[in-house]
Amino acid sequence: MPNPIADFRSDTVTSPSAGMRSAMAAAEVGDDVYGEDPTINRLEARVAELAGMEAGLFTTSATQSNLLALMTHCQRGDEYIVGQQAHSYRYEGGGAAALGGIQPQPLEYLPDGTLDLKAVLAAIKPDDSHYARTRLLCLENTHSGQVLSLEYQQAARELCDEQGLDMHLDGARVFNAHINLSVQIADITKKYDSATFCFSKGLGAPVGSMLCGSADYIDRARRWRKVVGGGMRQAGILAAACEYALDHNVTRLVEDQRRAEALAAGLSGLSYLTLEAQHTNMVFVRLASADMVVPWRQHLAQRGIVVSGEYPERMVTHLDIDDTAIERTIAAANQFCPN
Repeated sequence: MPNPIADFRSDTVTSPSAGMRSAMAAAEVGDDVYGEDPTINRLEARVAELAGMEAGLFTTSATQSNLLALMTHCQRGDEYIVGQQAHSYRYEGGGAAALGGIQPQPLEYLPDGTLDLKAVLAAIKPDDSHYARTRLLCLENTHSGQVLSLEYQQAARELCDEQGLDMHLDGARVFNAHINLSVQIADITKKYDSATFCFSKGLGAPVGSMLCGSADYIDRARRWRKVVGGGMRQAGILAAACEYALDHNVTRLVEDQRRAEALAAGLSGLSYLTLEAQHTNMVFVRLASADMVVPWRQHLAQRGIVVSGEYPERMVTHLDIDDTAIERTIAAANQFCPN
């Protein structure tokens, strides 16, 4: 197969740019476990300020950030309410249960990517020794590219306040929501007790995530990071990539959304597939028959176009997908002849 001209599997597949590599090579470093890495310290303070929170904790991944968030909010035998298809429930290896003894209470998402707050209220357990103690509501923004409205998040905050719950944001792609809503990051995250950010998705860094919250909360999360083996030494070389991403790759996320819209428009007229949705930088299509899936993927792969292998197909735009890649993908899809 030729080298991929367009890899749509995820926005995690990007390669660091020459500028990002130079920033990494020039990074000033120290031992972060001792709190002595100046680049990490600077990044933690910067992202916490962006989030409108007191402190930040640099981690290897959003999965690790979410795990630390759950283990800091909850004790063994506690419970968090979460979406059935949420990343922090479905795609993180059951870490909260396996390592934290924390029970998930998954709920089905509504079509707009929200959780029905009446269902959330009904899922909160009574104060009774027969039940796990409900401690936390975990929301995701964006979810499958869908952006949560500020009004919905405020309503969720009010529910949590009324019921004595904490609220965590899995904001791995919250920068996409920030661009889509044209609001400041803090306008979204200040409603939460903690928030996760990821730099290795749309922002294009090779590694890195941030957990933000109060100073006391982050102190406790830092201990859990050490427990799960997440302490790093001269990791300023990684933080430098994240700094570069914040400086250069946030405002350009509007281009990913524009290209996703163009891809959706180009695929929408094809008779053999249905365009199910396009949200921010994600396009979802369903082929008319499951028998077409493998031939369609092979057809695209022969033309240097890689897709996820999920069904319905999720196609994600990112900084390594340009206008030419969108045009060639639409042309290749038009050339496919289903049997």
